[in-house]
Amino acid sequence: MGRIPSGIRFFYCMKLKINGETVENVKAGTVSELLAELKITTERVAVEVNLSVIKRAEHETFRLKDGDIVEIVNFVGGG
Repeated sequence: MGRIPSGIRFFYCMKLKINGETVENVKAGTVSELLAELKITTERVAVEVNLSVIKRAEHETFRLKDGDIVEIVNFVGGG
């Protein structure tokens, strides 16, 4: 087998269950990256991973794992 040229990066793609739907080929490693990948603005959302609420301050560092169950709730105001 040949060597992998320097500068080549590999991305591990995961399968997550997001809001009840299985989503394959997720490249995000953290909650923050997942929200960006899904094009969800972070200002008014709550995120739960495997039944645990992830605080907004932890979105940048909380690592997702293959098979995680993620719930994303967007708060909507109204009257």
